[in-house]
Amino acid sequence: MENFNRLTRRRFLRRAGAVGFAAPLFVRSSAFGANERITTGIIGLGGPAGGGDGRTQLLAVADPREDKVGRFRGNKQVAVCRDFRELLARDDIDAVFIGTPDHWHAIAAIESAKAGKDIYCEKPLSLTIREARAMVTAARRYARVFQTGSQQRSEFAGYFRFAAEMVRSGRIGQVREISVNVGGPSSDRDEPPEPVPPGLDWDLWLGPAPKRPFSPKILTAWRAYKDFSGGGFTDMGAHHFDIAQWALDMDHSGPVEILPPDGKDVRRLTYVYANGVKVYHGGGGGDVVFFGTEGKIAVSRGSLYTWPASLMAKPIGPNEVSLYPDPPGDHKGDWLRCIRSRRRPVADVEAGCRTVTVCHLGNLAYWLGRPLKWDPAKEEFIGDAEANRWLDRPKREPWSL
Repeated sequence: MENFNRLTRRRFLRRAGAVGFAAPLFVRSSAFGANERITTGIIGLGGPAGGGDGRTQLLAVADPREDKVGRFRGNKQVAVCRDFRELLARDDIDAVFIGTPDHWHAIAAIESAKAGKDIYCEKPLSLTIREARAMVTAARRYARVFQTGSQQRSEFAGYFRFAAEMVRSGRIGQVREISVNVGGPSSDRDEPPEPVPPGLDWDLWLGPAPKRPFSPKILTAWRAYKDFSGGGFTDMGAHHFDIAQWALDMDHSGPVEILPPDGKDVRRLTYVYANGVKVYHGGGGGDVVFFGTEGKIAVSRGSLYTWPASLMAKPIGPNEVSLYPDPPGDHKGDWLRCIRSRRRPVADVEAGCRTVTVCHLGNLAYWLGRPLKWDPAKEEFIGDAEANRWLDRPKREPWSL
């Protein structure tokens, strides 16, 4: 039988992943080696979190765009791939950063989990609701540490975390309303075809998305296109709705009704939760604004205000709600610590799933132009076959979940 002292960190992680634990796996940090850096790969060079920084060692990058991977050519320590599956086939990579456009997130993350890699995936987590749930299922099945890139839970001077803790601790009394300021939905649009530039594998860039001619507008502004993203609503929505969900203790649930503007009674898109709280798209004077029976909190990346001001005069006390055991810090660092401890990170994949679901529900209400009834336990629309067809989308061969 193999001696435990000879069981390297990478072999330990692969073995743990093969077991398929359903709960978080806890190990002693000594099993990893105090000075051994976590080895990483980057799938899609569009995200800010990847790369080596003294805590990690970057071994490979994958992107179908030469203008992205070209800066790594000539670096003998970093392998360059076009197809991310080449990167995942390496057994010397512990963890991956996924910074692809949104339509690639689910397939890249699920394949990474199957390959035994821990995952940091940029927000928004997915292109569809079913994709998000499949990502949770894969992360749990293969016992992966999965951090969603909703870094407002960790960074920005701890403003968002403190705001959510004050709400959860009852400092503004009973929460009545929340306003969330984000952009609008994506849309269907066609562009005049242009020649594919050298160094771009356009078919691979499209991947599971519908086949369409190349346009440089798509490459630079893909968030505006429904085939690839949910627009500004899922972009910053994955940050700001995430804080609303966190403060409402809804990391495992969500709203029950979504009401689009109707020009009469409903002026702003409105989410209704089972406890009566209403969350509005827009308004309020901050990125996220909480209205309670005894006060108000407005939080943005550069500011935090409370009414009355005394609400934020003291830190969260021992008898109040503290939302995470570690102090606020950098989001990537939290993920790396969790890779070593096998604890779930502050923006675990389940929280990312529930937040992006809120974003998708809003987009669907805008696109369909009518109220929607939602069952957050079953994750399906109630009595609405047309809306349920939008829970997922067909994927272009040969790609699938």
